[in-house]
Amino acid sequence: MEKLKNYIYGEWIEGSGNGIPLYNAVTGEQVAVSDTEGLNFEQALDYGRTIGYKNLSSMTFYDRGEMLKKVALYLLERKKKYYELSYKTGATHIDSWVDIEGGFGTFFTYSGLAKRMLPNTPFWVDGDTQKISANGTHLGTHILTPSEGVSIQINAYNFPVWGMLEKLSTSLLAGVPSIVKPSPFGSYLTNAVFQDMIESGILPEGAVQLVCGEPGNILDYVQDGDSVLFTGSATTGRKLKSLSSVAGNAVRFNMEADSLNCSILGLEAKPGTPEFDLFIKEVRNEMTTKAGQKCTAIRRIIVPEHLIGDVQQALSKALDQTKIGNPLSRETRMGSLVGKQQYEEVLRKIDMLKAETELIYDGQHELVDADYENGAFMSPKLFLNDRPFEKNISHDVEAFGPVSTLMPYKDAEEAAALAKRGKGSLVGSIVSYDDQFVAETSWKMASHHGRIFVLNRDNAKESTGHGSPLPTLMHGGPGRAGGGEEMGGLNGLHFFLQKTAIQGSPDILTAITKVYQQGAEKKYSDKHPFRKYFEEVEVGDSLETAGRTVTDADIVNFSNVSWDHFYAHTDATSLTGTIFDKTVAHGYFILSAAAGLFVSGKKGPVIANYGLENCSFFKPVYAGDTITVYLTAKEKINRGVKGRNIPSGVVKWLVEVVNQRDEIVCVATILTLVAKQSPFIDLNLKNIQKALNGLTESTQPDWGKMSPQQMIEHLEHGVLVSLGEPEADKCFTPEEQLEKWQDSLYNHRKMPKDFPAPFLAEDEKLLELRHKNLEIAKQSFMDNLKRFIIYYKENPQAEHMNFVFGKLNKEMWELMHRKHFTHHFEQFGLI
Repeated sequence: MEKLKNYIYGEWIEGSGNGIPLYNAVTGEQVAVSDTEGLNFEQALDYGRTIGYKNLSSMTFYDRGEMLKKVALYLLERKKKYYELSYKTGATHIDSWVDIEGGFGTFFTYSGLAKRMLPNTPFWVDGDTQKISANGTHLGTHILTPSEGVSIQINAYNFPVWGMLEKLSTSLLAGVPSIVKPSPFGSYLTNAVFQDMIESGILPEGAVQLVCGEPGNILDYVQDGDSVLFTGSATTGRKLKSLSSVAGNAVRFNMEADSLNCSILGLEAKPGTPEFDLFIKEVRNEMTTKAGQKCTAIRRIIVPEHLIGDVQQALSKALDQTKIGNPLSRETRMGSLVGKQQYEEVLRKIDMLKAETELIYDGQHELVDADYENGAFMSPKLFLNDRPFEKNISHDVEAFGPVSTLMPYKDAEEAAALAKRGKGSLVGSIVSYDDQFVAETSWKMASHHGRIFVLNRDNAKESTGHGSPLPTLMHGGPGRAGGGEEMGGLNGLHFFLQKTAIQGSPDILTAITKVYQQGAEKKYSDKHPFRKYFEEVEVGDSLETAGRTVTDADIVNFSNVSWDHFYAHTDATSLTGTIFDKTVAHGYFILSAAAGLFVSGKKGPVIANYGLENCSFFKPVYAGDTITVYLTAKEKINRGVKGRNIPSGVVKWLVEVVNQRDEIVCVATILTLVAKQSPFIDLNLKNIQKALNGLTESTQPDWGKMSPQQMIEHLEHGVLVSLGEPEADKCFTPEEQLEKWQDSLYNHRKMPKDFPAPFLAEDEKLLELRHKNLEIAKQSFMDNLKRFIIYYKENPQAEHMNFVFGKLNKEMWELMHRKHFTHHFEQFGLI
């Protein structure tokens, strides 16, 4: 039987013991063996802290985000084999989708957050700068850096893929190396996904390690700077947290434990209302998805006392319609528990519930293409606690399977009180169309819940459901739920980061943070900052504008244009008791006038105004005042772009507007999209001619078989096709891939050297020469390139067919030629 290998200190290592046999939860057949005996955990942790930390922490947040995306794409291409393994854990196709593609989705989400919101530096400036001296020569701020240690991540058996990836998404993005320790049950699926992550070659050495089996004494070796993330039972979690190695060192510990989550049906949601039907459907789903093996499943069903019978009847009917059996069968809607051991544990908890509460529904016992003897199947079970304020078993005992308890309440006060008797939950839901009931109940129960999900007819179609943690929202809960926090958007990274206060002068803080601080030295040059590409802009690049004297006419005109006729701008007789001496210029006129002073009108790298932040007006500006603007590059944010967007980054500019007395009247931060420098040659006739001057008959290509003249005539042919001379009669790219190929014209990736042109003959016969010699070919090429430039100035809407990219317009043809020319000019060493 295959033994799952562990991946530690950069090697795949097999345990030396007998290990734990792992069984197919549906058929009972053995699938694999997990074994960690003989592993050197101390060496594994040290390897992560040294090699892994060095490699990950030196990357920027932006680059780590790109890394997550590449890993997710790599895994997505191989998802079929993960589904085949997931069925063996008892999961249906939908269960597997939540686990597998939900895990990939978490990587994608965090990649997107990183590329939109995190800096292209290995550290992260957190919060605003604090002025801590009277004259602003001494400032303070905070930076976040990766905690110098390794993260040990202990996951539960119910989500072998998502459980691993949701923790890795934040630790890897934060720059902290991790050791993944899945539950042995289902670890063969975790192992398969992990193998592909390593084989992708995308993750740096030491970034991740895998321990498949018992954790042994791995926690004995944790030390200051390390962290432990645990998902599982609250009892086990508390034991781990109290270990001397954990409690006695500065080891960060995050626990996400199972909890007795509830769902509350609103007082008004009687049978026949959309909310009643939604409630029944939601409870049924949460009892049966993953066979109830979800830390977010509904364990307590809190219902108005007059609706207990209606809910019992409707829910029993809905559960009757849920076919149980082999996940590979199309009829099956609920699979099995993960194994016989878990089955016995759930039965033990059911017996405890029976001691105080009544089992009122025991499910349909027929199985689809499966049997109870070999598989770990269990029918859904519904209990009734008729006195939930007296009988506490429902609030104390969790059966981690398709088991839930129905209980009555009288009013919103009681509903909230019952919700809180779970002593801390990951999630509680309220299904109601009564805003007042929802508001009163939710804020009263919020102190005991990590998430509150409200469902009604308005959000039902787009709802993600009671049991679905989302990457952008916190997953965790107080009390019994562990007191931990995972994900929650960028907040999820803070667990892995060290926050450090930085104090110093404006110049020092600018140097450390790479964000311009007011009062730091400005860098002036003859080149307007808006004439610089993203790569050329440096933090501190500045511009001092000419002055502009504000007139009464400016104020009147802006009132008429904007329709802002606020009395302070238009009525000098109404200013008594205000802060103004006379009619004052509009704040947004000052900002607009400032933009008029600092923008560069000529087309350049700045693509668009991207936004406005932190705009404040400090002093009034009256007619006769003269304003001057200081524009300074404050911060640069790299930006991932998709589709047909020009590769660009965001530059934040500090705008300081002063009056003739050097008093600051307005400060704002504007954001601009700034194009990145293209690696491709401009369609500038002088530049192209200069490059061609270096091409002779004896010039040898660095790759390929073209002669210099064949290359020039090949490019000339492409130019003629873009003029419709001749019009290409077909495109060789399949229609369904055409948009993707056209999008590729806009990115800065170069053409591959080994690209097989589909329109050339199969025997790779090159184009026959049309011109007598190379010099004539070069001149003809330049003449036709000049014609191309003139043609599209005179016919800007023209479109012509390309053999690879389909019908292209002026912009696309220019992009295509720039890439194509660069490709072949580099082939012959001309640029």
